[in-house]
Amino acid sequence: MKRKIISYGLVLIDIFLINLSLALSYFLRFDFRYSNIPIQFREHIIRFAIAATVVKIGLFVVFKLYNSIWKYVGIYETAMIMLASSLGNVLMIAYIFMVRLPVPRGVLVICLMLDIFLIAGIRFTYRLIRRISKGELFTLRNHKRVLIVGGGDAGSIIVKELRSHPELKGTPVAILDDDILKIGKKLSGVPIIGDTNQVLKVVEKRRIDEVIIAMPSASRKKINNIYSACSRTSCKVKILPSVSQLIDESVVMQKVRDVNIEDLLGREPVNLDIEGVSSYIRGQVVMVTGGGGSIGSELCRQIAGFSPERLIILDNYENNAYEIQNELLHTHPELKLNTIIANIREKGRLDDIFRQYCPNVVFHAAAHKHVPLMEANPTEAIKNNVFGTMNVAKCADEFGTKKFVLISTDKAVNPTNIMGATKRIAEMIIQSLNRVSKTEYVAVRFGNVLGSNGSVIPLFKKQIEQGGPVTVTHPEVTRFFMTIPEAVQLVIEAGAMARGGEIFVLDMGEPVRISDLARNLIKLSGFEPDVDMKIKYTGLRPGEKLYEELLLNEEGLKATKNDKIFVAKPIHIDMAMLIRELDCLREVMLTNKSGISEYIKLIVPTYRKAENGGLTS
Repeated sequence: MKRKIISYGLVLIDIFLINLSLALSYFLRFDFRYSNIPIQFREHIIRFAIAATVVKIGLFVVFKLYNSIWKYVGIYETAMIMLASSLGNVLMIAYIFMVRLPVPRGVLVICLMLDIFLIAGIRFTYRLIRRISKGELFTLRNHKRVLIVGGGDAGSIIVKELRSHPELKGTPVAILDDDILKIGKKLSGVPIIGDTNQVLKVVEKRRIDEVIIAMPSASRKKINNIYSACSRTSCKVKILPSVSQLIDESVVMQKVRDVNIEDLLGREPVNLDIEGVSSYIRGQVVMVTGGGGSIGSELCRQIAGFSPERLIILDNYENNAYEIQNELLHTHPELKLNTIIANIREKGRLDDIFRQYCPNVVFHAAAHKHVPLMEANPTEAIKNNVFGTMNVAKCADEFGTKKFVLISTDKAVNPTNIMGATKRIAEMIIQSLNRVSKTEYVAVRFGNVLGSNGSVIPLFKKQIEQGGPVTVTHPEVTRFFMTIPEAVQLVIEAGAMARGGEIFVLDMGEPVRISDLARNLIKLSGFEPDVDMKIKYTGLRPGEKLYEELLLNEEGLKATKNDKIFVAKPIHIDMAMLIRELDCLREVMLTNKSGISEYIKLIVPTYRKAENGGLTS
């Protein structure tokens, strides 16, 4: 009801302005003297005014001028007023000729200009008064000076949003774009003054407070370069993340967010072979061991989207399993889901579970993975990563599982720690089983994942929240990184490619220097490294090495149809010999714990225990 009253009020205002415009047109045409208007024109003024009012108000309704919100009036509304007024005067000329109404031609021209001036002017005046009443008109000096990187559609939308919403307190002062044809021109009145290589220069010269990266199609390497330049200044950096989020222009500024560490990885998004993946998961019973962990839970999320017959979450830690169970019940209410609390070290318990559910596909993500902790507790690493894997893998064989995918790690390559060595033995177990079983056993090997439990990113964030220092083991230590969703997508696709016995190696991109990662996180948190937040080097921990590898020398490497996945040549592992060695390892664990490392070296010849705090590389 309130909207109708407002609309009627706006119509009355426009009726008044149309007639005021007509009256002023006559007075201007005849030198502001009513007596100068010839009597033949005077007699028909009211008739002409009524016709003009009806025609123009009708056109304003057709052009939806009463659907616009006056406080946001802009170029579009002005254009509609001009178009409606022009068409209205054209129709009035036609009417005059049809009914032979005596109206001076000069009045029609003046009337058109006054219509546009008064009707558009009243709307802009309202917007001006409203801004003055809210104290917005004089706050521009308090606004952030914004540099927009990207002069395409996204940049145009950002400019429009900043201007339409003074409450955002941002004024676009310049744009950068790599298209040389755009440089020197203006986008919605904002000059495009150079390319993206000039970010640092422009930020300093134009006294920029905030940079918005509006390049949703740009590579992460490009974004990383822009951010690196900006990080040498005090300006804040924000980003518009993806093309798909630009569909609704009215909320685009809500999607501009702070740059996060994933944006700076320098990696391109993964393109998943949806058809290949869905074919081996859809309609199948799928089990994820360690399903409550960071990798396992993301596996469950993505598998649930491929319509399995049933999803089984198996985990030893009830809290994590409970959380992912509740999440999936909410996001996929149609999913048949079973959450089982069990320890993979207990073969009898696993037998019961496999007998009941007969999983077609098993993703084995359950493992102990913390390098220093496993160095201090080697028997636990062996029990879980070696004999736990053996238990699950044997059950897969005994109960007819079609595919078994082991989540492995780059630390299994030339390992210098117990965790890496036990994961290499796990790879050997599934490769040896593959030779004697109908189950297709494969392993997928990758490096660190950002944000996983116990990874360096959550540790750095916690240290930053506590005021520092941020601890890095060594200035030159490097690691491979990818995001959890990206790693899991590739794991699932590698499973689709598997024919048995392979070790799939994921393209981890370029290794990242951990000290650089720490510095970027400190900057993203609003601090200056070594000024506001100290970086402390603590020395490599037991079992760590300066850099990780993804491939053993003897494995070789072949490309697959996905350029992010490579397959290592299967190595012959004698099952009977491996079983004997593992039996001996079990005995060593019970009788001679100090000899564990030496015996593991017999099983994994590439294992070299790091000395002096882990300086082996």
